[in-house]
Order: sequence, then structure tokens, then C-alpha cells
Amino acid sequence: MTDIERAPPLWRQLQATVVVLMDVADGVSGSVAMERVPAHLRGGVQALSFQAWRNMGRAKAIRAQLAKRPPPVAVDTLLCLVLALVWDTAHALYDEFTLVNQAVECAKKTPSAAAQANFINACLRRFLREREALVKATNDRPEARWNHPAWWIKRVKEEHPQDWQTILQNANRHPPMTLRVNVRKVQVSEYHQQLKSAGIDVALESGSLLELTNAVPVSALPGFSEGLVSVQDGAAQMAAKLLLAGVPASGHPRILDACAAPGGKTAHLLELCDAEVLALEVDGQRAERIHQTLSRLGLTANVQTADAADTGTWWNGNPFDYVLLDAPCTASGIVRRHPDIRWLRRESDVPQLAMEQKKLLAALWSTLKPGGKLLYCTCSIFRAEGADQVKSFLESNKDAVLLPSPGHLLPQSGQSGQDVADNQHGDHDGFFYALFEKKHF
Repeated sequence: MTDIERAPPLWRQLQATVVVLMDVADGVSGSVAMERVPAHLRGGVQALSFQAWRNMGRAKAIRAQLAKRPPPVAVDTLLCLVLALVWDTAHALYDEFTLVNQAVECAKKTPSAAAQANFINACLRRFLREREALVKATNDRPEARWNHPAWWIKRVKEEHPQDWQTILQNANRHPPMTLRVNVRKVQVSEYHQQLKSAGIDVALESGSLLELTNAVPVSALPGFSEGLVSVQDGAAQMAAKLLLAGVPASGHPRILDACAAPGGKTAHLLELCDAEVLALEVDGQRAERIHQTLSRLGLTANVQTADAADTGTWWNGNPFDYVLLDAPCTASGIVRRHPDIRWLRRESDVPQLAMEQKKLLAALWSTLKPGGKLLYCTCSIFRAEGADQVKSFLESNKDAVLLPSPGHLLPQSGQSGQDVADNQHGDHDGFFYALFEKKHF
């Protein structure tokens, strides 16, 4: 039996994708929704979902042209899913006639949509006939032009008036695969050669960072299971280096890594120096991922399941030399890797998460020794979670000094990174970094 014969029919993949899209619309993260998909469908469903989320703004606008009144939720989701897939001809996963045929088949085999199969067929075939006019009619809608919710577009435009278009464009581009070489186990030049021998091309090398020309499965990376390398975006790789700048490899500092799952930054800290690290994670299942990460890399930390803000439940009063707070946030800077986020988040999430970040900063500052450093970071481009948070923190803590820090790193790609000012070199996600030192009194 060939791979094609074994592959599940497209209508079945569309059916499962509709469920994922509806889950995200109801507030379930894309990664959690994807875990619920049967394993034999997951690869195809992820490809379809990602493509749909990257084009959902346009799809919804076109659907509004085809049907002034939204159909039932399951029908509307299926219709918008297929419109998102057939509209983006430059990145087509299937030819348009196959998609339309399989969408109708999907509707017929889905109880909540079966009665609307003819409606879906009529809408999609009308789109194929009138594509140019229907697309043109939606060009003046920001949600269609940028494929983000209106509130998101407005916020990015107001907060980053010089770069807002580039930020939104980059959010829809596919991210590169970026590696972090474990310098405890292998030299960067040696690992680079191992990649070359495996037929894997490197587009950029910077320190222990290697950016691949084309993504590959982690199983194809030489020595991945032996811990020679990890997959981590270039912006995320800055955290450990910023916090531990000037610390010798044999320094043995006491470090707190709050909100540490899945453990990439925890591991990077331990790769850079011998340290006593306490890694906290409030979710038990996510804490297990820290153990898995460290085990693969041959590293050791004290991992605890605890709420970092509730210091009375985990802190023994012995202050830390360094604190890393990678705070929960909207994740607005990593939309290109997680395209569901723009449709998952609500505008009200921004102030709610900012309050949580403020609470964590206040609690963890008390655990830092005088002369110690705390690095606050989020994978967000929103100022409420970055620059505004820092301003508030400094006003409330007169013993805090803001050290030279990157601030807002705006997402960029190799194609257009030169258009974004004050960024580091390379193709990376959006992040925010602020490094504080506690004064001696």
C-alpha cells in the first residue's frame, strides 16, 4: 500500500480541522486543540489549520460577501476554512476543485452541516467563478488585508507607527528553524560540519545559534537525542546570555527560573555556566516537559510545580543571585509560529495579563539579593507587556536600576528585517527584554 493510499481522505482532515478551529474560537489554544486530534490525522490537520489561521481574516470577509447572514457555526467554520485555503493560491495545499469537492463531502458526512451541503457547494463555486471581484470587494477591510482581528491591527498601528505594516506582514510568513548548539557537548564549528555532512544547509551562524536554510524534522538533526542541539528561536536565545553576561562558566550562581516550561531557557542557563537552578512551573504537565528537556541534554535543575507569585509556598528565604521571569503573556510576538494566537486572544486579555505580570515582578523582586539581577521578558510586541510594565515597575521599586536592555525586539524575517529599526541581526520572533539590578542600600 502506498503513502497516498494510506493517507486519510481530505474530507476527514477537513472535518477534524473544523473542530480545531471551533475550539480555538471558544478559547482553547491551538496546541491543546491539536493534541485532541487523532495521531493519524494530526499532521494534515496542523497544515490545514495553520494555513487557515494565516488567511482567516480574508476568508471571513469573503464569506460575508457570499452570505450576508452567518450560517450555523459548524457550517460557517467549514466554509471559512475552505475559503482560506482556496484564496491563497500562492501557498495552495490542494487544487481548488479538489478542495471544493471534499468540502461538500465533509459537509455531507458531518451531522451538524449535512443539511447545508448544497449551500456550501454554491458558495464555493460562486467564489471560483467570481474570485477577482469578491477579493477586490474585501481589499479595503483591514482584517482581510492583514489577516488579524481589527483590535490587534489598531493596537500594533498605534504602538509601532513606523513598523506596523512590516510586523503584520512578518506575522504571516513561515518562521525559520533556528538551533542552539549545546556548547557543553560540542563546538559550534564541529556541529556545523555535522549538519553539512548530513546534507543540512545553514543560512546563518551567530555564536551558538545556527539558522537552517530549510526546516527538517528534529529526528534528522545529528545528535539531537544525545543533547547536542536544541530548537529555539533567535530572540529567545538572548535570555540566558543577557542574564548571565560576565558570569564565568564555573561561577556557581543561584538562579531562579520562574514560569520555566518547557525548559528551553532553563537548559540554556545551565549550558552557559555551572549553576544551582530552581525552575518553577505552575502546571504539573508542563513541568514534566522541563524534566524531559533537561534529561535529553544531560542537565540537572531543581524543578518544582508551584505558583511563582506565591513565594510563601516554595521560597525558603535564601535570596537568588539571578532571576529569570519569562512571564505569561499574549504571545503576540510569536504569531508566525502559532498563527492561532491572533484569533484566540481577546483585547481584554492584554490588561489581564499585564496585571499578572505586575504581580509576578513584585513577588520575585523580593527573592533577589542586593546586587543581583532580574531579567523580565515576554514574547509580546504589546507595550502593556513591555515598556509600560517596566515604567510602572521602576516607579514602584526605587531600589531597581534598569540596565542596558534590548527592549522591544520586533518580529522580522530575512526578507524584510532591514525595514525594522533597532533589531538584532537575523530572522526572529518578537520579544521584550528588560534587565534590572537591585541596588545596595
